[in-house]
Amino acid sequence: MAKLNIKLVKSLNGRLAKHKATAESLGLRKIGDTTVQPDNAATQGKIASIGYLLQVTEDK
Repeated sequence: MAKLNIKLVKSLNGRLAKHKATAESLGLRKIGDTTVQPDNAATQGKIASIGYLLQVTEDK
């Protein structure tokens, strides 16, 4: 299964509570935090909702 490298590149300050919770569920708390997540429907949905805060690359 493919993996995604997800990096938080914008601040969570002043964002909607739902967006903060989504970032937290991905394991992202502050700018520069990175996580590796499986490329599945749940992860894609999270990325779709807060994609403007993230940098996503495919891990091989």
